Amino acid sequence: MADRKTKQLCKKLHSDHIALIDHADVDEMAARSLLEAGVQVVINLSSYMTGHYPAEGARRLLMDGISLYEVPANLYDAQFIERLNGCLASIEDNQLTVYTKQGDKQLIPLQIVTAEYIQAKWQEANDSLDETLSRFIDNTLQYASREKDLFLKPLYPLSLRTKMDNRHVVVVVRGKHYREDLQTLHAYIREYRPVLIGVDGGADALMHAGYIPDLIVGDMDSVSDKALQCGAEIVVHAFANGRAPGQVRMNHLGVSYHLLPAPGTSEDVAMLLAYEENAQLIVTIGTHTNMIDFLEKGRKGMASTLLVRTKIGTKLIDAKGVNQLYQPRWSWKLWGWCLAAMLTPIGAALVINPVARHAAQMLWTQWRIWAF
Repeated sequence: MADRKTKQLCKKLHSDHIALIDHADVDEMAARSLLEAGVQVVINLSSYMTGHYPAEGARRLLMDGISLYEVPANLYDAQFIERLNGCLASIEDNQLTVYTKQGDKQLIPLQIVTAEYIQAKWQEANDSLDETLSRFIDNTLQYASREKDLFLKPLYPLSLRTKMDNRHVVVVVRGKHYREDLQTLHAYIREYRPVLIGVDGGADALMHAGYIPDLIVGDMDSVSDKALQCGAEIVVHAFANGRAPGQVRMNHLGVSYHLLPAPGTSEDVAMLLAYEENAQLIVTIGTHTNMIDFLEKGRKGMASTLLVRTKIGTKLIDAKGVNQLYQPRWSWKLWGWCLAAMLTPIGAALVINPVARHAAQMLWTQWRIWAF
């Protein structure tokens, strides 16, 4: 199976498929999606790691025993993926054999990607990290200066049935460690019952964790039909000029939605929406917060996120990676206290109740007879 968008391809993959992607600097989330699909072989038309920044995807795939290959740039054309998608194929001796739909047989040499190669690229990326960071900061400040007036204005007003006034709001993005963070915050969500906003695939993340999102915000390119039809209120994020590719899908599904033209990313819009709806507290899970996060999304700066987070201020709490901060640990001392807590009421009943005391004496006598 082949697709230029890895996240779209992963929805169609099965364990017996060879995945053909065109994804430079494969990120960790893409790697996790490929692993969840169960594939054992991945072929990339781009470099798994260019050395531009330390992308985690290739290392993760190799650690899990996935075979990785790259196709030399001179051996494919613009229609390569479309032509090979759905064809029967096999790999032997670092060579891809493809049986095309027209009945032809095509042999394509492959370059195997080794752990040593990825480690060399990893070192190269780390050596140039300061230069990459410098360009990233310059880009962020340049766009922040240019776009600040857009973020100072309030969003286009929507008549939402989801009320956030003076309530806690949890914004879920399908970013790094989102599953573990959702699990860690389970007690908080159960006690405070916050408004749950899923940003695109974050709606599916909420449903997989056993929740129903109250609101789904995004351009609708990575959320499932099941999530869109779960009863949540839907806000389609449009470009500032009003163009919204996600409208086509919503109209096809026949699901009602609000259209919200706004600059920035969909997760920025979700946080701004909660802020302008007067949320008491905004908790984010899986959002993109640093240079590596944004480079993995193909963005060379984070101007919109910088402006939004500056505007929201103290109302915002980022729960990303909270699961790594503390994990409860069981100890023999804790088990001893639990056992004592259970035995204390039993001992009290034996002392106070004559029937219970008599039964205990009979059991003690029977045990002595059996033991001796």
